Amino acid sequence: MFAVWLQFGILAIPIQKEFGLSDTQFYWLTALPVLNGSIWRLLTGIWADKFGGKKVMISLLLISAIPTALLTRVHSVTALFIIAFFIGIAGNSFSTGIAWNSAWFDREHKGFALGVFGAGNVGASITKLIGPGIITATAGATYLGGLATGGWRLVPAIYTVLLVLMAVAILFLTPKVDRKPGSTITMKEQLEPLKEIRVWRFSLYYTVVFGAYVSLSSVLPKYYEAQFGIELWKAALLTALFIFPASLLRPLGGSLSDRFGARRIMYWTFWAMILTSGILMMPQGHIVVEVSKSKHENGFIEVMPWHVGVLPFVILTILLGCAMGIGKAAVYKHIPEYFPTHVGAVGGLVGMLGALGGFFLLPIFGYAQAWTGIKSSPFAVLFLLTVICLIWMHVVVMKILQKNAPDFLHIFERHN
Repeated sequence: MFAVWLQFGILAIPIQKEFGLSDTQFYWLTALPVLNGSIWRLLTGIWADKFGGKKVMISLLLISAIPTALLTRVHSVTALFIIAFFIGIAGNSFSTGIAWNSAWFDREHKGFALGVFGAGNVGASITKLIGPGIITATAGATYLGGLATGGWRLVPAIYTVLLVLMAVAILFLTPKVDRKPGSTITMKEQLEPLKEIRVWRFSLYYTVVFGAYVSLSSVLPKYYEAQFGIELWKAALLTALFIFPASLLRPLGGSLSDRFGARRIMYWTFWAMILTSGILMMPQGHIVVEVSKSKHENGFIEVMPWHVGVLPFVILTILLGCAMGIGKAAVYKHIPEYFPTHVGAVGGLVGMLGALGGFFLLPIFGYAQAWTGIKSSPFAVLFLLTVICLIWMHVVVMKILQKNAPDFLHIFERHN
């Protein structure tokens, strides 16, 4: 589902050339699926609690297969944007799966279990890994008597088949009994926790660790092309190096949260993100200082040169991805702790707002680059958001400690 949801991170590059899209249209094409993969997360989480995660997940898989199949036949810009939007429904599988998994595991193992499920975020790298090769190797070819076309259109054709196969697999291979912890709770009661400011604070955290992850997964291939002049297939592989730790470390993040407490893990996460994004946001170049001609014949000297090569950039994005992967699990560890009977609703809202953050960050990244003219400005946006989250969390922690244990402000709680 994540592969389908974020496939435009790669497909949008050849699509832009074929349809003659502007850079602004490119960013909107990658953002529209993120939008539709966000707005239904609250409801799908609630529905999973109320009607069963198995039913909701199968429904999402089959619904997602329809626009994915239509993408293989699109030939107009208007239809392209409409279909891209509807493909985004696949992203709502996350809140469904969180509620579904939460219903099957006890408190001591919930963080790890949700982390394992969340590792499915690695699907965002699939198109980066297989897309460029498929696009290059099959361009101009036709298959199944013209039913499938080569090039970028073959990727959604493959995904259509996989979506249907996964729906069948869930139907026959998962437990027949569908646990429904929210079956007796009214919609009004499900939405009651959303009045708490804590839920919205968790949503901001998730915007930073997940929304920014989605955005960077979509724009990094183009960033590598523009900043370093790297070919598409290489840019895709380098982006996958960011996606892998940002996804596969979720189980570790869940396990660490079970052991040390989610709050402490969030501190580590935010500090690591501030350090890496703070370096990545620094613009390439140097400062020009005017001096007397006795010092330099041109009357100018260049000081503080700064240039991040490909290797340091890749290492920093990997470290950033590691922090995000661990942080994503820590955010969701909070939810069953504070809202054990409302995991679907609260998890859905947090997932919805976090993913919506990814939707808004995509055009914000584009506008930040246009306004400043600095290619690294998206990382400055991420840096500022992370600082805000860290300050807000620390203020809340200090208030909790001051209220409950004023003599022990220097000691953080081990458990939430």
